[in-house]
Amino acid sequence: MVRSKNYKESSKLVEKQTLYDPADAFDLVIKASKAKFDETVELHIKLGVDSRHADQQVRGALVLPHGTGKASRVLVFCKDEQVQEALDAGADFAGGQELADRIQNENFFDYDIVVATPDMMSVVGRLGRVLGPKGLMPTPKAGTVTPNVAQAIEEIKAGKVEYRLDRTNIIHCPIGKVSFGVDKLVDNYAALLDAVNRAKPAAAKGQYIKSCTTASTMGPGVRINAQKQN
Repeated sequence: MVRSKNYKESSKLVEKQTLYDPADAFDLVIKASKAKFDETVELHIKLGVDSRHADQQVRGALVLPHGTGKASRVLVFCKDEQVQEALDAGADFAGGQELADRIQNENFFDYDIVVATPDMMSVVGRLGRVLGPKGLMPTPKAGTVTPNVAQAIEEIKAGKVEYRLDRTNIIHCPIGKVSFGVDKLVDNYAALLDAVNRAKPAAAKGQYIKSCTTASTMGPGVRINAQKQN
């Protein structure tokens, strides 16, 4: 992979084998950010589980203390009588079968998160092959299948994030922007790490958190000592 000049310069700030305390790690991420835009800061957590087994899945959602710095666009599937409630709560799109038709026929994906009321899952379920691969399928575990659409929308707009394992047993999750500064990034990091720890499957054996790395959109990875909270 060909790396940019800025990336190479930023990499010189980081000692690859060092486990940094959280505050020091995020300070490095901020210093290594060279892009002309406000880069997203992500956390990558390698877990000692096997995602191929149903009893070792790790998945959930939480509202980060300081949000993500991103304004998420929300689409809500609901009955006609709840459409106005969803729009008043901040939904960008709300409706029923007509939205499903747009997604199937018009390749409509101008949103980041999909919320659905339980009584609309018969409609939404048929979109699984389209929404699933894009990570947009609503689920009860993530709080995106709920009768209380107003609360779900408010939490999403406040900075709710969903975390889940990928096929390599790693959780990738945004925890803010470079502009947040160290303290807010540490708070969001601690909240996510706590949620992941509380979601530890009973079937998990041995070391649960194998490694934890943070990086900005265009910056190098910085390894964190996950045993320390700040």
